[in-house]
Amino acid sequence: MHDAEKLSLEQIEAFLNASEEIRFEAENRKQTYGWVEQVLRQQHYPKQGRQARGLVRRYLGKMTGLSRAQVTRLIARYRACGEVQASTYRRHRFPQRYTRADIELLATVDAAHESLSGPATRRILEREFQHYGKPEYERLAAISVAHLYNLRQQQHYRERRLHYSKTRPTAVSIGERRRPDPQGQPGYVRVDTVHQGDRPGAKGVYHINAVDQVTQWEIVSATAHLSEAWLEPVLAALLHQFPFLIRGFHSDNGSEFINQTVARLLNKLLIEQTKSRPRHSNDNGLVETKNGAVIRKHMGYGYIHAEHAQRIQEFYSAHLNPYLNYHRPCAQADIEVDEKGRQQRHYRRYQTPLETLLALPHPAQYLRAGLTTAALQRVAAAVSDTEAAQRMQQAKGKLFEQLRQPTEGPWK
Repeated sequence: MHDAEKLSLEQIEAFLNASEEIRFEAENRKQTYGWVEQVLRQQHYPKQGRQARGLVRRYLGKMTGLSRAQVTRLIARYRACGEVQASTYRRHRFPQRYTRADIELLATVDAAHESLSGPATRRILEREFQHYGKPEYERLAAISVAHLYNLRQQQHYRERRLHYSKTRPTAVSIGERRRPDPQGQPGYVRVDTVHQGDRPGAKGVYHINAVDQVTQWEIVSATAHLSEAWLEPVLAALLHQFPFLIRGFHSDNGSEFINQTVARLLNKLLIEQTKSRPRHSNDNGLVETKNGAVIRKHMGYGYIHAEHAQRIQEFYSAHLNPYLNYHRPCAQADIEVDEKGRQQRHYRRYQTPLETLLALPHPAQYLRAGLTTAALQRVAAAVSDTEAAQRMQQAKGKLFEQLRQPTEGPWK
């Protein structure tokens, strides 16, 4: 409808009476407000009487499709400032206290200190202003810890400071994090692995070391790989070599022991599985000591190819393990508690693991079915300690002669 804003009051009244059932809509708000302003100006709205103003009000509502309240607000805006303009909405914002320079300064501080915690960073900002008198830190010196973390989320901060979070370890529910308490009973073993080095394209052999906490009965095995398929039969044979029933299996948090395959094996044998706690290095200290005093002492630190794992395993089963448990004395700790409740360990007793086992009250109750203490004593009495050591050394010499032979191509 062209020139609708130029109609006279009589024409407007006639139009309203004739178009009672007709409704009009504008294309957009800008056009609507502009047209309303032209009508109010053309009709000299502020100078009209009450009846004429009501007529104009009805006309504006009819032509624009606005409600009575909306038309009233637009008329009030025209009477106040002489024009009808759409007001731009702006959300309420708190005054910005920290400038872009402050955010960039915070990013510089975090980059220098490798993103310390909020309280530590806040203390650094305080010291920069209070102790070292740097005026650029004045606003940041009074920042709260919570708002410091807010600034770290700002776009300006991210543009200046790129921080990469380390991969967080996934919690594994296998095994309980605690130190086992055998209560003076054998059968609680500590287990660890010793790797015999790697070379480009060739893996070294792995030694599995298991030591009973009470008697120090030690069984050493060898395997070519630490995968679950290779380790399961090795562990089953290792646990079976102990003369007593195994009740507890304690290891560090390595994936070679903390996995579903080992957990199923131990559950099948009704063996409790525990693992070392963080910041408790002594949880597995006994087997760590045996790694150096036994395995490294006899096998050394040099590289041994994984293909020799079966030969090493035969040496362990036939010579080294019997020597360690029947003929090699170990220091046994006597624990004394002082008046302050502190434990002191005194090593006055040196005896073989078999002697320690037989010294327990009623040792036969701990042995496997079909095994007697007399049978164990006969094994120990077959040869003397020195003769057993000499036989072990001779077998070790033959073993190392075989280990020195070159391998035939890659072996997996």
